Amino acid sequence: MNAQLQPSGSAYFIDNAKPVIETHALAVIVDNEPGALARVIGLFSGRGYNIDSLTVSETQHEKHVSRITIVTSGTPAVIEQIKNQLERLVPVHSVADLTVQGIAIMRELAMVKVAGTGEKRVEALRLAEAFRARVIDASTASFIFEITGKTDKVEQFISLMVPLGLVEVARTGVAGITRGPEGMKV
Repeated sequence: MNAQLQPSGSAYFIDNAKPVIETHALAVIVDNEPGALARVIGLFSGRGYNIDSLTVSETQHEKHVSRITIVTSGTPAVIEQIKNQLERLVPVHSVADLTVQGIAIMRELAMVKVAGTGEKRVEALRLAEAFRARVIDASTASFIFEITGKTDKVEQFISLMVPLGLVEVARTGVAGITRGPEGMKV
Protein backbone atom coordinates (compact mmCIF):
# COMPACT_ATOMS: atom_id res chain seq x y z
CA MET A 1 0.00 0.00 0.00
CA ASN A 2 1.08 3.50 -0.74
CA ALA A 3 1.21 5.57 2.48
CA GLN A 4 -0.15 8.98 1.53
CA LEU A 5 -1.41 11.84 3.63
CA GLN A 6 -5.16 11.47 3.82
CA PRO A 7 -7.52 14.33 4.58
CA SER A 8 -9.42 14.06 7.83
CA GLY A 9 -13.18 13.77 8.00
CA SER A 10 -13.34 17.57 8.22
CA ALA A 11 -14.58 19.70 5.36
CA TYR A 12 -11.25 21.54 5.58
CA PHE A 13 -7.90 19.86 5.02
CA ILE A 14 -5.57 21.30 7.66
CA ASP A 15 -1.84 21.27 6.94
CA ASN A 16 0.05 21.01 10.23
CA ALA A 17 3.41 21.91 8.65
CA LYS A 18 5.30 24.82 10.22
CA PRO A 19 5.17 28.00 8.12
CA VAL A 20 8.38 28.94 6.33
CA ILE A 21 9.89 32.05 7.92
CA GLU A 22 12.08 34.12 5.60
CA THR A 23 14.29 37.12 6.30
CA HIS A 24 14.10 39.97 3.79
CA ALA A 25 15.88 43.30 3.43
CA LEU A 26 13.58 46.06 2.18
CA ALA A 27 14.81 49.38 0.81
CA VAL A 28 12.26 52.17 1.15
CA ILE A 29 12.60 55.65 -0.38
CA VAL A 30 10.66 58.25 1.64
CA ASP A 31 10.30 62.02 1.83
CA ASN A 32 12.83 63.41 4.28
CA GLU A 33 10.33 65.13 6.55
CA PRO A 34 9.42 65.00 10.24
CA GLY A 35 7.32 61.96 11.06
CA ALA A 36 8.13 59.92 7.93
CA LEU A 37 10.17 57.35 9.82
CA ALA A 38 7.54 57.22 12.58
CA ARG A 39 4.84 56.36 10.01
CA VAL A 40 6.94 53.57 8.52
CA ILE A 41 7.83 52.14 11.94
CA GLY A 42 4.24 52.55 13.09
CA LEU A 43 3.15 50.20 10.33
CA PHE A 44 5.39 47.50 11.80
CA SER A 45 4.50 48.02 15.45
CA GLY A 46 0.78 48.42 14.74
CA ARG A 47 0.61 45.03 13.06
CA GLY A 48 3.02 43.18 15.32
CA TYR A 49 5.81 42.80 12.77
CA ASN A 50 9.37 42.71 14.06
CA ILE A 51 12.29 44.75 12.73
CA ASP A 52 15.62 42.92 12.93
CA SER A 53 17.66 45.86 11.60
CA LEU A 54 16.94 49.47 10.63
CA THR A 55 19.09 52.12 8.97
CA VAL A 56 18.02 55.48 7.61
CA SER A 57 19.70 58.51 6.12
CA GLU A 58 19.04 61.25 3.60
CA THR A 59 20.47 60.06 0.28
CA GLN A 60 19.46 62.78 -2.18
CA HIS A 61 19.71 66.24 -0.64
CA GLU A 62 18.30 68.11 -3.64
CA LYS A 63 15.16 65.92 -3.73
CA HIS A 64 14.88 65.75 0.09
CA VAL A 65 14.47 61.98 0.16
CA SER A 66 15.83 59.39 2.56
CA ARG A 67 16.50 55.69 2.19
CA ILE A 68 15.37 53.33 4.92
CA THR A 69 16.74 49.78 4.93
CA ILE A 70 14.64 47.42 7.02
CA VAL A 71 15.48 43.78 7.70
CA THR A 72 12.41 41.84 8.80
CA SER A 73 11.23 38.23 9.02
CA GLY A 74 7.96 36.52 8.23
CA THR A 75 6.17 34.08 5.99
CA PRO A 76 6.19 34.92 2.27
CA ALA A 77 2.60 36.17 2.62
CA VAL A 78 3.53 38.45 5.53
CA ILE A 79 6.54 39.86 3.64
CA GLU A 80 4.29 40.58 0.65
CA GLN A 81 1.73 42.24 2.94
CA ILE A 82 4.44 44.43 4.50
CA LYS A 83 5.65 45.56 1.05
CA ASN A 84 2.11 46.35 -0.11
CA GLN A 85 1.30 48.30 3.04
CA LEU A 86 4.58 50.25 2.85
CA GLU A 87 3.83 51.25 -0.75
CA ARG A 88 0.50 52.77 0.36
CA LEU A 89 2.03 55.04 3.02
CA VAL A 90 2.01 58.76 2.15
CA PRO A 91 5.73 59.59 2.54
CA VAL A 92 6.86 56.45 0.62
CA HIS A 93 8.05 56.85 -2.99
CA SER A 94 9.14 53.26 -3.65
CA VAL A 95 9.82 49.91 -1.98
CA ALA A 96 12.33 47.34 -3.19
CA ASP A 97 12.88 43.87 -1.78
CA LEU A 98 16.67 43.55 -1.95
CA THR A 99 16.43 39.87 -1.11
CA VAL A 100 14.63 38.98 -4.36
CA GLN A 101 15.87 41.74 -6.70
CA GLY A 102 18.92 40.21 -8.29
CA ILE A 103 22.15 40.23 -6.37
CA ALA A 104 22.24 42.70 -3.50
CA ILE A 105 25.24 43.76 -1.50
CA MET A 106 24.46 44.10 2.19
CA ARG A 107 26.89 45.29 4.83
CA GLU A 108 26.88 46.29 8.47
CA LEU A 109 29.36 48.26 10.54
CA ALA A 110 30.10 47.56 14.20
CA MET A 111 32.38 49.09 16.80
CA VAL A 112 33.52 46.46 19.29
CA LYS A 113 35.19 47.37 22.60
CA VAL A 114 37.43 44.67 24.08
CA ALA A 115 39.30 44.97 27.37
CA GLY A 116 42.25 42.76 28.08
CA THR A 117 45.95 42.45 28.68
CA GLY A 118 48.64 39.90 27.99
CA GLU A 119 47.77 36.85 25.91
CA LYS A 120 44.09 37.84 25.49
CA ARG A 121 45.15 41.21 24.09
CA VAL A 122 47.47 39.53 21.56
CA GLU A 123 44.74 37.06 20.55
CA ALA A 124 42.18 39.86 20.07
CA LEU A 125 44.61 41.70 17.77
CA ARG A 126 45.34 38.52 15.83
CA LEU A 127 41.64 37.79 15.30
CA ALA A 128 40.97 41.41 14.34
CA GLU A 129 43.61 41.14 11.64
CA ALA A 130 42.08 37.89 10.34
CA PHE A 131 38.63 39.56 10.16
CA ARG A 132 40.07 42.78 8.67
CA ALA A 133 38.81 44.76 11.65
CA ARG A 134 40.61 48.07 12.21
CA VAL A 135 41.77 49.38 15.55
CA ILE A 136 40.16 52.81 15.85
CA ASP A 137 41.08 53.44 19.50
CA ALA A 138 43.56 51.82 21.84
CA SER A 139 44.76 52.17 25.41
CA THR A 140 46.89 49.94 27.59
CA ALA A 141 43.75 48.20 28.86
CA SER A 142 41.37 48.11 25.88
CA PHE A 143 40.77 48.37 22.13
CA ILE A 144 37.90 49.55 20.01
CA PHE A 145 37.70 47.68 16.72
CA GLU A 146 35.74 48.75 13.64
CA ILE A 147 34.48 45.88 11.50
CA THR A 148 32.44 46.07 8.32
CA GLY A 149 30.90 43.16 6.45
CA LYS A 150 27.98 40.81 6.17
CA THR A 151 25.96 40.40 9.35
CA ASP A 152 27.14 36.83 9.91
CA LYS A 153 30.79 37.96 9.74
CA VAL A 154 30.12 40.71 12.30
CA GLU A 155 28.26 38.23 14.54
CA GLN A 156 31.12 35.74 14.34
CA PHE A 157 33.72 38.40 15.22
CA ILE A 158 31.67 39.55 18.21
CA SER A 159 31.21 35.99 19.49
CA LEU A 160 34.96 35.37 19.27
CA MET A 161 35.64 38.53 21.31
CA VAL A 162 33.40 37.42 24.22
CA PRO A 163 36.01 35.16 25.91
CA LEU A 164 38.74 37.72 25.17
CA GLY A 165 37.06 40.52 27.15
CA LEU A 166 34.16 41.92 25.13
CA VAL A 167 32.85 45.03 26.90
CA GLU A 168 30.45 46.74 24.52
CA VAL A 169 29.14 46.67 20.94
CA ALA A 170 27.58 49.44 18.81
CA ARG A 171 26.11 48.40 15.44
CA THR A 172 24.73 50.39 12.54
CA GLY A 173 22.29 47.86 11.17
CA VAL A 174 22.26 46.57 7.61
CA ALA A 175 22.66 48.85 4.60
CA GLY A 176 22.00 47.28 1.21
CA ILE A 177 22.02 48.10 -2.47
CA THR A 178 21.45 46.05 -5.62
CA ARG A 179 24.22 45.49 -8.14
CA GLY A 180 24.08 46.87 -11.67
CA PRO A 181 23.51 50.22 -13.35
CA GLU A 182 19.89 50.67 -12.23
CA GLY A 183 18.91 52.64 -9.13
CA MET A 184 15.73 52.79 -7.08
CA LYS A 185 12.95 54.98 -8.41
CA VAL A 186 12.25 58.13 -6.46
